[in-house]
Amino acid sequence: MANEPVKDTDPTLGKLVMDAQRDVSTLISKEIQLAKSELKVSVKHGGVGIGLFAGAAFLAVLAIIMLSVAIVYFIHWNGAGLDLQWAFLIVFGFYVLVAAVLAMIGLKQVKQVKAPERAIEQGRQIPQALKGQP
Repeated sequence: MANEPVKDTDPTLGKLVMDAQRDVSTLISKEIQLAKSELKVSVKHGGVGIGLFAGAAFLAVLAIIMLSVAIVYFIHWNGAGLDLQWAFLIVFGFYVLVAAVLAMIGLKQVKQVKAPERAIEQGRQIPQALKGQP
């Protein structure tokens, strides 16, 4: 059995390699198609989610504006409180103060950002390592 003659119908090594290459190429193509279809669904859901977040943010801004006007009229209190111009100025000043505090906190956070020193150092060592130097 070990020395059976090769038949014309037996595949050659070249044909087997070509078949394997074709099968791998088909598999990769199908995997890419699957990834594309999954991404389309994910992008669609992501787009809808972003649109809903944008709508919520817009409504939140409108709510803040309405709250501001309500606070102004609460300070005015049907003429028994401060005049309207002073009430609006107080609310404006409050928002400027909140914005300044947020800007200061943000500036402190930005100043804490540092360069990725370890990654940079490792990046500098790569050419030396490729040359075989320690």
